[in-house]
Amino acid sequence: MSRISRLDRGEVTPEMGALYDKAFAQRGNVPNMFRVMAHRPEIFATMQAHFGAVLSTGTVSTKLKELIIVRTSQVNVTPYCLASHTILAKGLGWSDDQLAHLADWPQREDFTAAEKAALRLAETVTRDAHGVTDEQFAELRSFYSEGEIVELLCAIGLFNYFNRFNNALRMEPTKPGEGDCAEVVSLA
Repeated sequence: MSRISRLDRGEVTPEMGALYDKAFAQRGNVPNMFRVMAHRPEIFATMQAHFGAVLSTGTVSTKLKELIIVRTSQVNVTPYCLASHTILAKGLGWSDDQLAHLADWPQREDFTAAEKAALRLAETVTRDAHGVTDEQFAELRSFYSEGEIVELLCAIGLFNYFNRFNNALRMEPTKPGEGDCAEVVSLA
């Protein structure tokens, strides 16, 4: 069980309620992490804005961002983030086999060299950001612009933050029907 309570929509300010509604419109529920983060509205609001900017802007595809998010969450052993982002990654076109055996990406033929460079970056930064070598960075530059490298690093960094937050709090994956439309509508 999560170490901190989850706030329902009726327990938050109208401003936070609007963020709950936005999350619901995008995801079909209000994730448990968001409901815990709502204990500090200022942090929750900026987290939501940053989350949206990292995942929904730039030129790196959301599909690739979700792949490196899943790998980051696998390395960190974060069931909470894996539960939702594996589903999102599948919805964007990654196969069950690719995601279930993502740790084997170096030997797989179904990832491009550019995707492998992004996966290598996710693993290296997650394990030890000081371990990114000049050779690895040169490889990244051969596939990605400087802005795209920033995008990749922001997705990896954001999910290392979320992974640690969720692991420390023993956050439980959001269950079907939890934080769902009935809850949002009935408490609106």
